[in-house]
Amino acid sequence: MGKRIGLLDEIRGMDYIAMILYHIYFDIVFVYGHDMPGWLDTVMYWVQPFIAGVFIFLAGISCNFSRNNFKRGAVYFFLGMLLTFVTAVVMPSELILFGILHFLGIACLIYGFLGSFTESIPWVIGVVIFGILYVAALNIPSGYIGFEGLFTVKMPDFFYGHYHLFPLGFPSRDFVSSDYFPLIPNLFLFFAGASFGQYFTSTRAANGINMTRFRGLAFLGRHGLWIYLLHQPVIIAVLELVFKLTGQRTVFL
Repeated sequence: MGKRIGLLDEIRGMDYIAMILYHIYFDIVFVYGHDMPGWLDTVMYWVQPFIAGVFIFLAGISCNFSRNNFKRGAVYFFLGMLLTFVTAVVMPSELILFGILHFLGIACLIYGFLGSFTESIPWVIGVVIFGILYVAALNIPSGYIGFEGLFTVKMPDFFYGHYHLFPLGFPSRDFVSSDYFPLIPNLFLFFAGASFGQYFTSTRAANGINMTRFRGLAFLGRHGLWIYLLHQPVIIAVLELVFKLTGQRTVFL
């Protein structure tokens, strides 16, 4: 990785804090079965895709600064498969078959092949085109194109009748994954970020973006992969201890 962009590290750090807060909520509600106020459920329902979207967009930007996106993609995918194995053994009810690390691994590999092509497109045009494609394909994993209440076009059932097509964005009815980020539509958001990243490598980029203003946030942003891998085990360990001490149901203790 080349020179750090302070602004991006800080945004990434804020996104990780939001992710940790969301996963605390998720574990309390869906792993330990505790109810939350309705307003919080509503907030988290809308916040989760925003957190993931920022994460994917920033990962796309970072491709412009990576020395080797093939190696980067291989590491992400390996760690994703490691999470699949761990969840299958330790917590089968929360099995991750194609989570965000699986997706980022494949996306980085695809960028390794197509990066030179996308770099030939002016970054503004790339952001607009990939952004439109992302929005248009947003509900394809749910079986249709469009938006409820506006218009919908049902996708052919053929695409969803084959279990092995779930990485592409065509999950079958019996497919289950507690963390699911298929290539469609997320690859379009990733490439929108990759296009936007060209701005940060250009001479037109504002000088202030390199400056680190909030060192704590920047630290989190620089060590995001470790935070992503370790935050859930830490959260579970703390919740197990708290619920055990208060006489409530635990999962492991």
